[in-house]
Amino acid sequence: MVTSSAPGKVYLFGEHAVVYGEPAVPCAIERRARVSAREIDEGLRINSEDLQLDGFTVEYDGDGEDQPDVDVAQPILDAAMGYVNEAVSQVRDAADAPDAGFEIEIASDIPLGAGLGSSAAVVVAAIDAATRELGVELTPAEVAERAYQVEMAVQDGQASRADTFCSAMGGAVRVEGDDCRTVDGVGNLPFVIGYDGGAGDTGALVAGVRSLRAEYDFAADTVAAIGDVVREGEAVLGTDDYGTLGDLMDFNHGLLSALGVSSRSLDSMVWAARDAGAMGAKLTGAGGGGCIVALDDTDGALTALRYTPGCEDAFRAELDTDGVRRE
Repeated sequence: MVTSSAPGKVYLFGEHAVVYGEPAVPCAIERRARVSAREIDEGLRINSEDLQLDGFTVEYDGDGEDQPDVDVAQPILDAAMGYVNEAVSQVRDAADAPDAGFEIEIASDIPLGAGLGSSAAVVVAAIDAATRELGVELTPAEVAERAYQVEMAVQDGQASRADTFCSAMGGAVRVEGDDCRTVDGVGNLPFVIGYDGGAGDTGALVAGVRSLRAEYDFAADTVAAIGDVVREGEAVLGTDDYGTLGDLMDFNHGLLSALGVSSRSLDSMVWAARDAGAMGAKLTGAGGGGCIVALDDTDGALTALRYTPGCEDAFRAELDTDGVRRE
């Protein structure tokens, strides 16, 4: 049995707009998904002890067609299963072993569907572990490419490379279309995460932005403006100018709210963090529920979030410079 892990992420800037070729800067954080893979004679057996969604446990056997009987929104359940099934397909292709069977165990301390890149981390770790189990060693960039293909399949062609590249490479990265690169010299940004205990439906949220962008010119302009925010942020990334970074995070959240992907709980957490002195705060990920990220080097935002109605958890998140790795 081989075990690999990969980190989750927060978006400093650029979610949603990155789907349309605008740049984005996600940063890996020290919360990880761990996947163990053991080759078996045939079929696919997947056990997930902890996907951090109100006790959600996925356990099913066979070819992935069976559905576990759990009290979880169907789109999230379908996605969770689809990511692993597609990851195994990529492994079989990479190893030229179309009939390879696997027993896969997943443990994650990244909330599922909350905007912290849980699916990307699971997919990246699963591809790395299962290919190693078959005697094939992929580079992190090769893992990232195959993980991106998984997300494209599950998200009906509406995925970007940002989440999977960040999880595979670690640290801060910049993604613009197919151009993916690591960003050096960023340092340990003082991230604080607030989590409302919920999860957004990524597919529906991405589709909603796509529909809005196609119908209204101002929505397309809003998406382009997010790209402009990212470019402004790049100019100060890696400096100590947290004030400007925070201001740009605030702008980014406002633009995402205009696209309809925020929520009452996310807005409440964003404003609680700002009112407590955070230099900036925004939703992270697809939105609709889940997490916000604040920039604060004091205890103010962390304390305020813990007392904010609707905030289930709040914690600091260190930048994780390691990407996918064997455990």
